[in-house]
Amino acid sequence: MHITLRQLQVFEAAARLGGYTRAAESLHLSQPAVSMQIRQLEGQAGMPLFDQIGKKLHLTDAGRTLYSHAQSILAQVQEAQLELEEMRGVRRGQLNITIASTANYFAPRLLAAFCQRHPEVKVSLDVSNREHILELLHETDKDLAIMGRPPEPSDLVAHPFMENPLVVIAAPSHTLAQASNIPLARLNQEAFISREIGSGTRIAVERFFDEAGTRLTMAMEMSSNEAIKQAVQAGLGLGVVSVHTLEMELELKRLVILDVQGFPILRHWYVVHRQGKRFSAVAQAFLNFVMDEAEQLFAPQAFKR
Repeated sequence: MHITLRQLQVFEAAARLGGYTRAAESLHLSQPAVSMQIRQLEGQAGMPLFDQIGKKLHLTDAGRTLYSHAQSILAQVQEAQLELEEMRGVRRGQLNITIASTANYFAPRLLAAFCQRHPEVKVSLDVSNREHILELLHETDKDLAIMGRPPEPSDLVAHPFMENPLVVIAAPSHTLAQASNIPLARLNQEAFISREIGSGTRIAVERFFDEAGTRLTMAMEMSSNEAIKQAVQAGLGLGVVSVHTLEMELELKRLVILDVQGFPILRHWYVVHRQGKRFSAVAQAFLNFVMDEAEQLFAPQAFKR
């Protein structure tokens, strides 16, 4: 029987994630490629490895036996790769990282600064929302994530490395654009454009206003900060976003930051990893780089109005 390492990787991902589609996304393959690898592996084994009930895959007895061995083999291969990378040092290697969509406004420049120092390092980058990032950290080989604070209790370790102020934004033509020291209660009269339920920004904003005894009118829900900014520019309402997302709009005077009592909401960016995660030399170097230098490279800009 001739089983390849790639077949084991595909099989392990499909078994762990419960389907070919999620395995394909995790391994950056097409679904037909995953199906082909599984068929070839079943041909080598001489028996089916999965039963499909509805859309969910379930391991057969043979599949459970092979899954146990696949996990052990792949763990040993990863251990060998880490030891070899440590012997080579940081000069080359692979960095697997995922970032929150809001962090996409500064994280690529952070990665570029790191790669300038380590030009032979290859980076695999995913940009996603909070819930998907938490899944990736638990279910894939991602080294690190850059995001807001993860939920507690958790088996994740979160290192704060930079302030992330949240501010209220409006179109320059809005009646509050030139106002000072706006009371929170005044915002009850305004419609807000909000991120989707479950996003870190939405959670922080709702907690802030609940603690202040004020409830906002959520007129629209958007899945990205870009969509929120476009809606606010169009005069559809106010928004709350990270100041790190506003550099271009403030320079071009397309948006203004309102002077609201209690704002900005001061949060932090975190670099996050699984508890007990063993890092390659490259991943450890990037973690050290973020902790030591990110705040100096991307300190929050002044709150321009």
